[in-house]
Amino acid sequence: MKRREFMAWVGFGTLASSLPVAIAACMDPSQAAMTSVSPMGSSAVPQPPDDQLASTPRSDGFVAIGTVAQLNQAGAIIDKDFKPHAVAVTRDPANAANLIAVSAVCTHRGCTVRWNGSRSQFACPCHGSQFQPNGAVAKGPANQPLATYAAKIEGDTVLVKV
Repeated sequence: MKRREFMAWVGFGTLASSLPVAIAACMDPSQAAMTSVSPMGSSAVPQPPDDQLASTPRSDGFVAIGTVAQLNQAGAIIDKDFKPHAVAVTRDPANAANLIAVSAVCTHRGCTVRWNGSRSQFACPCHGSQFQPNGAVAKGPANQPLATYAAKIEGDTVLVKV
C-alpha cells in the first residue's frame, strides 16, 4: 500500500469514527436544556423550592410547582421535574388573573423550552422554535403546539393539573 493511500484511509477512518459522536451531540437535548438561563438574556428563571418539586398530586389532581412571587418575578415558572414531563406556567396575556400551563417540552425535538419575557414567548434553545404563552407555534421548525393543562393560584401557590 502506498503512503498516500494509507493516509487517505486513516483520514477516512478518523472521520467515520467521529461521525456518531457528532450525531449524538446534535440529538441530545438534555444538555441544552440543563440550564435555566434565558437565551435572550442573562437572568435565570427561578425554579420552585426543592420541597415543592415533584410534589405528590393532591386529591383534586393539582400539584404545587412554585409561588406567585416566583411567577411575578420571572414571568413564568418552568418545572423540569414535573411528572409526566416538564411544565411551564405563565399569566394569560388577555387576563393577568388567569394562568396558562403548557408542556415545557418542545414538540420538534423534545428540548425544554425557556421563557423569553421580553417577547412574551417560550423559546426552544435547541432549534429556535417559538411558542405563544398559550402553546401555539409562533415560529418553527416545530409544527405542533405545546400541550395545555389546567392551572390556578391558591393563596401564594401556583398549581398545575395534568
